[in-house]
Amino acid sequence: MQKQVSFDALLPPAMAQKAEDAGVAKVSLGFYRMLALAVLAGAFIALGAVLATTATTGLGGLPFGLVKLVGGLTFCLGLILVVVAGAELFTGNNLIVMAWANGRVSTRQLLRNWGVVYLGNFIGALATAVLIFFSGQYLFNNGGVGLNALNIAHAKVQFTFVQAFLLGAFCNALVCLAVWLCASARSTTDKILAIIFPITAFVACGFEHSIANMYFIPVGLLIRGAAPAAFWTSIGQATGDYTALTWANFFVRNLVPVTLGNIVGGAVMVGFAYWFIYLRPSWTGRAGAIRPAAGIKEG
Repeated sequence: MQKQVSFDALLPPAMAQKAEDAGVAKVSLGFYRMLALAVLAGAFIALGAVLATTATTGLGGLPFGLVKLVGGLTFCLGLILVVVAGAELFTGNNLIVMAWANGRVSTRQLLRNWGVVYLGNFIGALATAVLIFFSGQYLFNNGGVGLNALNIAHAKVQFTFVQAFLLGAFCNALVCLAVWLCASARSTTDKILAIIFPITAFVACGFEHSIANMYFIPVGLLIRGAAPAAFWTSIGQATGDYTALTWANFFVRNLVPVTLGNIVGGAVMVGFAYWFIYLRPSWTGRAGAIRPAAGIKEG
């Protein structure tokens, strides 16, 4: 008998079960496959950052909000590549806590996944930053792309710890909501549409994404430290105009607090929230999603 195909989106109870099963599958990946998929995700997010940097170059005459909106729309490329092409992204993997909370994933498995994927994301994003720098792409528009990259990176290392933490929390709440919405999708088009608005929102609002910052800030650091004199002449700036842009500030003032904020935003604000609503054993009598009432179609 031929299986019936449905184009209806999954409803939240079924999405919760799907997210839990996905978490179990993610922690079961072998080390090398997990690391390779994580490197790809870091590179994919970095490519979204490259596009956003390039697309917003020279838009200074437009209102602030419109410039940020363009940056958000173009940055969506990164998560679209991760979700559709297949890769392991640390921020999205914060949703594994749904499986962990139900005892299907151990603490060791959860932390192993987060650690390996975070490392792989860093390798992929940093390698992309290095390759983009040596490609000379930052010299386009008479150095305008490089100037934009410098300004983006410089701004990101001047937050207070609390600012960076909270901006990171709101960011990953939206990223994980995008991934959560993708769990309802039946097609590639569904997934892309589900990604666009949450990701555009986090970028346009100025929220902070740890993996994206593994590209944004290092590429600025590379430009500041190794760009030729002709570049600085073309943009009318000097390295002394970016004194806060250091490797120490990258880690202490951005990456650490933003990463912690990302975990709270993704794991607590989204992952635990939906686990509590749909998967909590005391509500179901067992570990598993609440079933919809009779007559309600799941899709």
